[in-house]
Amino acid sequence: MKPLEGLEDPQGTVFDFKRYALHDGPGIRASVHLKGCPLSCLWCHNPESQEFEPRPLFRPDRCIGCLACVTACPEGAVSASTAGIRTDAALCSGTGRCADACPSSAREVCGKKVGVGDVARQILKERVFFEQSGGGVTLTGGEPLSQPEFTVSLLRWCKSRELHTALDTSGFASPSVLREAIPWTDLFLYDVKTMDPDKHREFTGVDNEVIISNLSSLAATGAQIWARVPFIPGFNSDGEGMRALGKFLSGLPSVRQVNLLPYHSAAEDKHSRWGMAFSLTGLRPPTEHSIRAAAAVIEGFGLKVVIGG
Repeated sequence: MKPLEGLEDPQGTVFDFKRYALHDGPGIRASVHLKGCPLSCLWCHNPESQEFEPRPLFRPDRCIGCLACVTACPEGAVSASTAGIRTDAALCSGTGRCADACPSSAREVCGKKVGVGDVARQILKERVFFEQSGGGVTLTGGEPLSQPEFTVSLLRWCKSRELHTALDTSGFASPSVLREAIPWTDLFLYDVKTMDPDKHREFTGVDNEVIISNLSSLAATGAQIWARVPFIPGFNSDGEGMRALGKFLSGLPSVRQVNLLPYHSAAEDKHSRWGMAFSLTGLRPPTEHSIRAAAAVIEGFGLKVVIGG
């Protein structure tokens, strides 16, 4: 079977393919997670997705100290000392041989180079669930627009098969790249973190000017948008921040709903699991009262708010 007749088959780097996804758009969906993100959000729940290239990850709690990974690494990137096992990211080429050699699954390769056709074949297996539930395919990440050729080609293929498409994006991308995706995207899941440029830069590593500008331009085309607002204590959880977001989003008529996404401790757990530094150690999830209060502020601007999803 050739599901890509008439379309190109560029390669991209994917780190996960989730079946039966229920929180990435309407209905039952297949979520394709692309690797690489230009942001470095301190609360990131997928920290392994931020690097663009495939990389072995290490779980210290599973390591039995057999040193098979040290022997297997062709670049000598893995070494052992009294302080434990260390991986030199500058030397690592992502071959995954250390993961293959590890008997305790302490190592895992995050990311794989695949073609659009490879992903398309997986999607076709899920089509019956899309049709029964009103679902479809969501491209998420990382940041899908950081792999524009692969992302747009996959979206085009989905539309050629009359599949509903959603694109989960931070909006931090070239306006021309975003425009390329518009004709092939039924729903944009657009992250809006804060209207404060200084806070945005402090907590994500980048300014929000391009993000806000792209969202305004996208909304002007009439594209369907669900704004996704991560609700992070100490970042945007104050009433002033929520009011600024509500005021801005209420001026964009194609924003159909706002998803308020409360921070949860899975972020810290995941950083710890993979031995990654986490600068928000001890940050507690917001209280139910604070979440409801934030939702009420946004609803006060006439917007539909969904908590979670």
